Amino acid sequence: MIFRKKYLNRLEVAVARAPVTALIGPRQAGKTTLALQFSNNLMSTLFDLESDSAVRALENPELILGSLSGLVVIDEIQRMPELFSVLRILADRDHSNTSFLVLGSASPSIIKGVSESLAGRIEFIDITGFNLQESGFQQLNNLWLRGGFPRSFLAISKDDSIVWRKNFLRTFLERDIPQLGIRIPALVLERFWYMLAHWHGQVWNASELGRSLGLGDKTMRNYLDILTGVFLIRQLQPWYANIKKRQVKAPKIYFRDSGLLHALLNIQDDLELYRHPKVGASWEGFIIEQILSCLDYPPAWFWSAHSGGEIDLLIDYNGYRFGFEMKYSESPKVPATLRKSATLLELDHLFVIYPGTRNYPITERITVLPAVEIGTLQNHLNTVN
Repeated sequence: MIFRKKYLNRLEVAVARAPVTALIGPRQAGKTTLALQFSNNLMSTLFDLESDSAVRALENPELILGSLSGLVVIDEIQRMPELFSVLRILADRDHSNTSFLVLGSASPSIIKGVSESLAGRIEFIDITGFNLQESGFQQLNNLWLRGGFPRSFLAISKDDSIVWRKNFLRTFLERDIPQLGIRIPALVLERFWYMLAHWHGQVWNASELGRSLGLGDKTMRNYLDILTGVFLIRQLQPWYANIKKRQVKAPKIYFRDSGLLHALLNIQDDLELYRHPKVGASWEGFIIEQILSCLDYPPAWFWSAHSGGEIDLLIDYNGYRFGFEMKYSESPKVPATLRKSATLLELDHLFVIYPGTRNYPITERITVLPAVEIGTLQNHLNTVN
C-alpha cells in the first residue's frame, strides 16, 4: 500500500474549515481507502451508498444525518444526489459539531444540483490514481505502462494488471454509466471509447469522429462530456494570445490514465509501448497528468497556431506563465519554431520534459528536464522565479 500523505494533509485542512468536503475522482482511484485512513482515529460514521442497507438507513436522511456528530463519510454520493439539499440544511446549523466528507465518482456538472445546493459550503479535493511523487521515480516506466489506478499499478503480475483494467472498462460501460442516469447503449459508447483512444493527443474534431460512427456533432460532444465528467478524459482547452496568427480553438483530448489508454490500444508490455505509433502521444498525456497532479491542478491550456508553432502545456503558477513541451527522446531537439512560440507567448520559462536523467539549459529561458524530476517541479519553478 502507498501512503498518500499529501491528500491526507489536504483533507485535514479542508474538513477543519468547511462544513462539507467533497473528495472526487474516478472510480477505483483510492477515495474510499483514503477516507478510511483519514477517519481511522476520529469519531466517524460511514455510509456506503453501494450498500442497500446504507441506502435504507438514509430513507429519512435529515433525521439520521442530523443526529450524528463527528465526521460523517458518505461514499458514492452520486447515487443519491438528493442528499445535497439535505447537507445544505445541516451545514447551516449553528454551532454544529458535525463535518461531512462525501466521496463521488462524477463531477459537479454531472451530479445535478450540487453546485446550487452547497455553494459556499463545500470544498472540493480532486484525487487521481498514483502519481510519480507517490510511486517513486524509479517506477516511472511501470506507472506509465500500467497507469495510476491502485489495483492496476500494484497488481502482482502484468497479466493481473491488464485483466483489471479491461474489467474496469467493461464495468464502467455496463454499470457505472447507467447508474448516473445516462441512457446510452454500452456498445455505442464502447465504439466511441475505442475510437477516442486513437484520437488521444489530438485536437477534437466532432465531425470526423461522428462520420465514423454515423452520429452527429452534438451527440459526439455529449459522449465526450460524459467521459470528461467521470474523470476519464481531459479536454485541454486552447490558449488564445493576442497575436497575428490564426489559432486552434478546439480542445485537445487525452485519456487521464495512461493504463486505460494502453488497455484500449491493446498495449501489454514495455516493448509493445515503445514500438507503438501512439507512444509519443501516450508520453505527452502521461506527463501532462503528472505535472498537473504534482502542482495541484493549476489553470492549464495548450497553444497551437494553424500556420505552425505549438506548446503542449501552458500553466499559470504563482503569477507566472510556464510552458511545457513533451519529447519522447533521449536527445530532445528544441526546434526554432518552439523557441519562437515561447517568445511569442512571452513565457517566463519553457521546460522540455524527456525520459532521460540529466537536466540542462538550452537558453536562459528554456530548460530540458528529465521526467523523474517532475516531483520536484515546484522547486524548479521557484528557482526560475
